[in-house]
Amino acid sequence: MKATVGDRLLVHGNIVGERDRIGVIVEVQGPDGGPPYMVRFDDGHMGLVFPGPDAVVVRK
Repeated sequence: MKATVGDRLLVHGNIVGERDRIGVIVEVQGPDGGPPYMVRFDDGHMGLVFPGPDAVVVRK
């Protein structure tokens, strides 16, 4: 997985009824665009994310 600042991270809900989480990547900390990413989610929460198989990077 590779990303740049400004890309969006979509984390699919993995429990029935759980909503997807969407956020903007504000910092890429891994080498060559790899994780971890600092993400500002649409609900205002910001956190360091190590994306799993349920996550997708949407290019800006």
